[in-house]
Amino acid sequence: MLEIERQVRELALFNLAIDSKLRGCDLVAIRTDDIAPNGYAIERASVRQRKTKRPVRFELTEQTRQSIDDYLTATRKKPGEYLFDGRWPGENITTRQYARLLADWLTGIGLDPHAYGTHSLYGGQRQR
Repeated sequence: MLEIERQVRELALFNLAIDSKLRGCDLVAIRTDDIAPNGYAIERASVRQRKTKRPVRFELTEQTRQSIDDYLTATRKKPGEYLFDGRWPGENITTRQYARLLADWLTGIGLDPHAYGTHSLYGGQRQR
């Protein structure tokens, strides 16, 4: 669905979320250098989890690398920048914004986002 609608950022975010299996708070904090230190997505990445302070290694599938490369090309991201921008320059997308996107994706395929609990959607912390 995201490929068909040409939603480059959302496709990259969705694919990275699937491959990394990171909590939302860790996913939104990823910087360009973590995934594409040389301007192109790498096969294996490592990100330090905020909650446990431990590094998590994961592989990026070819499909995910391609979607990230397409996103990087479209946005002209520079080293050190957050991979997924928030509303203001220099800020990352928030866990709340990510949770809304995730809820939209679930609804788009006919699933009820509330059945999956908002607790997990917000990276382990309830938002009110």
